Parts: sequence; C-alpha cells; structure tokens
Amino acid sequence: MRDLIREADPTAVEEVKWRRPSNPDGVPVWSHDGILCIGNTLKASVRLTFPKGARIRDPGGLFNARMDSRTVRAIDFHAEDEVNAPAVTAILREAVALNTARSRGPD
Repeated sequence: MRDLIREADPTAVEEVKWRRPSNPDGVPVWSHDGILCIGNTLKASVRLTFPKGARIRDPGGLFNARMDSRTVRAIDFHAEDEVNAPAVTAILREAVALNTARSRGPD
C-alpha cells in the first residue's frame, strides 16, 4: 500500500499518529494539505480509511467499509484480494484534489 500511495502522490507525507498504550506503534497517516488516508491493521485485513471518502467517486467499487458514515469511507484489503491499483490510485488522487482545492480556497 505504501508504494501505491507514493506512486499516486509522491509529495504525500507519511507519519505515525495516535500512539497509545493499546497501540504503541500508532497508525500510519498520509497527508497532503490534510489527511488523505489512514492505515490500520485489523485481524483479517488492512484498512485504508479516507476521512473525505463520502465525497470521492468510486467507479471501481472499492469502498467496502464505513459505508454508514456521512463523511468517511474505507477499503478493507484481505490477503487473498487482488489489489486494483488503478482504482486505488484514482481514489488517492481524488483525495489529494479535495484537500488541495480546500487549501486554495474558493475561486
């Protein structure tokens, strides 16, 4: 996933946030003018959570978690899944576009 995120946005910054006793390693967070996505390791999957996911088009039908949220969407990747790299890249690039549009302000 890291390589895919770097390919989609080479300027994205990865950092670890939200360290706590129950998760001392924290979670990776990728940002570009705001958070793009958050990585979590779950028991049976790896999840990429997009804070603005409800505003992102998903023609590849990748979003499969947090569908009840008004803002957030997530993709759970399981070990046996084949990753649709072009569709993930499109989602990531749209997340960047949403963040950079907000940082520029209204036209």
